[in-house]
Amino acid sequence: MRRREQSRRLNRIKPEVVALITVKAGSYVHQLLQLLSVAGEFPTASLRLLGNERVIKALVHRLELVQEIRLSVGGPVYRVKVFQVSGQRDRRTVRLCKEALPLLAELYPGALAYYLSAFHNHQFPGSADHVWRNHRVGEAIAVAMMADLEFRPCALPKLQSSSIQRTVLDTPSYYIARDFKFNEVERMSKTVFTRVVGAAFYPGGCYAVYNTRGAVMKWAGRGEFKIADHLGELVRRNAGLREVNSMLLLASDPMIALRTILESDKRNELRLDTIYSYVHYIPLDSEGVRLLRILVLPNWKEKILSALFRPDLRPSGHGSMEYDAIAGGVCVLSHLDSDLARLIRFREGFRDKTDKAFEVMCFPWQRAYLQEYLGDLVTLRTIEMEVLEHALFKM
Repeated sequence: MRRREQSRRLNRIKPEVVALITVKAGSYVHQLLQLLSVAGEFPTASLRLLGNERVIKALVHRLELVQEIRLSVGGPVYRVKVFQVSGQRDRRTVRLCKEALPLLAELYPGALAYYLSAFHNHQFPGSADHVWRNHRVGEAIAVAMMADLEFRPCALPKLQSSSIQRTVLDTPSYYIARDFKFNEVERMSKTVFTRVVGAAFYPGGCYAVYNTRGAVMKWAGRGEFKIADHLGELVRRNAGLREVNSMLLLASDPMIALRTILESDKRNELRLDTIYSYVHYIPLDSEGVRLLRILVLPNWKEKILSALFRPDLRPSGHGSMEYDAIAGGVCVLSHLDSDLARLIRFREGFRDKTDKAFEVMCFPWQRAYLQEYLGDLVTLRTIEMEVLEHALFKM
């Protein structure tokens, strides 16, 4: 009787489903393979950055089981588990299975060698701090990847500090912090303890990149001042730029990003918006990806202002406060670049100017936090992102 019951139970167990999967370039699986080849691991809660969260999670779950997979039609077939998911709550993470690493040898030249070097032959420290740091780095890479920045270290020219020559690409690119923080041994001790996760280059500029995620960042003032100086030297020698005075601040909540600036240091000389004059908030979602595509256009600031305002409305010279145009006696600020540092200076400037009217142009997703931060003294005028994208990308 027991044997019959055991036989029935075994018959109820579904056999392991194995299907041949061909990974197409640009597919969700291909994107995740590329991302993990550089980031090492990625938070499951942020898979939505790559597209349809429900579909991606189902694919990851499917590829936690043994499948036959290949990266090209006619290419070698691997019978492996591709992904592994581990951890709880905010530490829940996606990594590659060790048996799937041969896929990286085919993914793009140098991918496997870089991965093994960066992640100690597929060894990951299990502490919460290491996981969270990797997650901050991974989310920034994902935003850069989805915004079409070249982020693969093996496809990027190595930054050097021995001479002045143009080495960076002519198109937007993203360097991970570990690949530029330690390019000189003597500088390692000066730049290792910083919160920077990367640097984004584009024609005519460079951003330091930070990711505060869902909590106010603990700002390492002197360390960040040193990394800004170090980055400034690298851009002078590799991109022909004078300095790095702009940063991208990735965060899941705009008020957390604002608090990160305002609470970064009680000494004004080391406050975040003193070290970086322009701090662009990038939400960790599809709107952030679209915004980054705009912010890496050549001469993007002038293009935005030209699309918004007639030349006769634009102020000449530098006034006592931040604004971009005067229309009908109203001082207008464009917040379409999501620059929180400039927004802070704008609010500080209009407090005592009760004789003037003020207006801020913004995207619909910015309206709530601007209303909370600026109050009723400023009129908000929204513009759909599609309208600006059409104007900029059709120029």
